[in-house]
Amino acid sequence: MTTYIIRRLITAIPTLIAISMVIFSILALAPGDPLSDLALNPSVPPEVRQRIRKNLGLEDPIPVQYTKWVKSTVSGDLYSYRTRGPVSDLIKQRLPTTLYISGSAFLLSLLIAIPIGVLSAVKQYSIFDNVATTLAFIGFSLPTFCTGLFFILIFTIKLGWLPSIYHSTLQEQGFAAVRERIRESIMPIMVLALFQAATFMRFVRASMLESIHQDYVRTARSKGLTERSVIGRHALRNALIPVVTIVALALPGVITGAVITEQIFKVPGMGQLLISSINNNDTPVVMTITFMFSVLVVIFNLIADVVYGVVDPRIKYS
Repeated sequence: MTTYIIRRLITAIPTLIAISMVIFSILALAPGDPLSDLALNPSVPPEVRQRIRKNLGLEDPIPVQYTKWVKSTVSGDLYSYRTRGPVSDLIKQRLPTTLYISGSAFLLSLLIAIPIGVLSAVKQYSIFDNVATTLAFIGFSLPTFCTGLFFILIFTIKLGWLPSIYHSTLQEQGFAAVRERIRESIMPIMVLALFQAATFMRFVRASMLESIHQDYVRTARSKGLTERSVIGRHALRNALIPVVTIVALALPGVITGAVITEQIFKVPGMGQLLISSINNNDTPVVMTITFMFSVLVVIFNLIADVVYGVVDPRIKYS
């Protein structure tokens, strides 16, 4: 197992380097200028703007800019064009909120999807299965911006129960602050959870349907095991193997943020930081977030492969 993990990590290095080169080239060639605000300000002389561009390295060739970015990233000395502050500080400010919103939604989606997917497969073609499948297709088909606007229309405008803007911080203490934070986070968490639960539920149901008709499940029933034991210890354990892949691919989004949902509810998280940085042509911030997402995808794919061996002892790595 250790040899397999080391080999996977070594092969991931050239992949991540290639990804970073492609992303950096796209951002460097994209139209726009991080100093556009200065260009619109008549009080800033052109020679000053030119000097700032030179100091930021914007006049350098793309390979030189990429080399400087790599060195700054490795040394942790990467600064935002917009705020002139360290990119790491921006990440530290936004990451806790993203983990709170996206992480809560992710856990809630799993708590909803797994039991409903299992029951839907066990009770195939029943009323419960038809209703659950229909709702899953609706939840999967509706984009989060549509669901978010619908929630705002019902729970904020019509009923007045919940605020539509999230402006709390995790640093605020006290019962009133915590209560308000929970009220503000209900809608973004539910929007994300329902969309993710619909996706996971379809995979859990499909995987369970395949497992419960296998020979080993029929053998377990013939031994006199209870239906709960057959489903829980035999069918579900094997059905979770393909589901692990879907969950692992979705986990990086928990850390890098939900772009659309954070924009709708004004959540000051990583997704909103990414959008604002793209609009401001803040390449160091955009590169950090996108490259961080790439690294997380590689890591969680490796974790998924390791979990396969835990779920199914028949899988061996060498």
